[in-house]
Amino acid sequence: MSTVLDTIAKRSSTRGYTTEALTKDELEKLIHAGLQAPTGANKQELHFTVLNGDNAILAEIEAEKNALRNLEHVEHNFYYEAPTVIIISADTDYKWNKVDSGIAVENIALASEELGLGNLIIGCIYDALHGEKRKYFEEKLAFPENYEFEIAIAVGHKAVTKEPHTYNYDAQVTHLD
Repeated sequence: MSTVLDTIAKRSSTRGYTTEALTKDELEKLIHAGLQAPTGANKQELHFTVLNGDNAILAEIEAEKNALRNLEHVEHNFYYEAPTVIIISADTDYKWNKVDSGIAVENIALASEELGLGNLIIGCIYDALHGEKRKYFEEKLAFPENYEFEIAIAVGHKAVTKEPHTYNYDAQVTHLD
């Protein structure tokens, strides 16, 4: 088993998956990783909607995203045909819901990497899920009342690999004494 720092260092966004479904054990580990994320004041205001990649609502979200962006043809859908998509929604009245959602999705991403699975954190459907069809999508995705989309993650077995991104420490970090 690798350390957390090793897992962080080797994680990258996966944009290609096999058709192999996640096992029940793999999926449960990922959901528990998300649920174990800390939330402000321990509010636990997050909700996880788990979908198979062939769920029809995902195609509707894809169509709405593409219509809003005036895209006629895209090579892949927003989740790159992953067998599992987890959509995180949160209480609209809670000030820290965006931060808490980010922490939860990162927990799932790191757990996924630790399990040898690929993942892609998804924000590109935000406008589609906050637009004219918002209430429709919230109902279809079984969001609790007064909850809205925050972020999503696609998960599956990797069909492609990618090196983790590079960064420029000197340009991105300032130490103040």
